[in-house]
Amino acid sequence: MGLGMGELVIIFLIVLLLFGAGKIPKIARDIGGGIREFKKSLDGSNDKEDKEDKEEKQNKK
Repeated sequence: MGLGMGELVIIFLIVLLLFGAGKIPKIARDIGGGIREFKKSLDGSNDKEDKEDKEEKQNKK
């Protein structure tokens, strides 16, 4: 299912009309954050656990 430039423009205009120009950046940020968290969960990395591991290693020295 390939979308051409015309279809993408129409979709963008509909989204702009539905949500307004002010909410689109917030929606994009939220989607980006969700994708980032999803990728982190797939990698198995967790910032909190990484920080705790570093602190434990430093305390052992």
